[in-house]
Amino acid sequence: MAELAEEREHLAKADRDIVAGESRVSAQMRLLTRLDRHGRDTSQAELLLANLRETLAAWRAHRNEILRKISWLERHRRRD
Repeated sequence: MAELAEEREHLAKADRDIVAGESRVSAQMRLLTRLDRHGRDTSQAELLLANLRETLAAWRAHRNEILRKISWLERHRRRD
């Protein structure tokens, strides 16, 4: 089933995006810590971190939707 293969490709991309997003969040947290330690203004870094976390949460939600669709497609295929 082509649609199932396509959804599995989407899942693989979502997994890669999430790993990359987690890396970006970690890097931003390290930068924020360094800025704070040196007494620098962290307001922009904090805003970016919040945006990165929101994006990561959206990617995780999207991944869950892909998993639900894969599950539905697998169940549907078994009935055929």
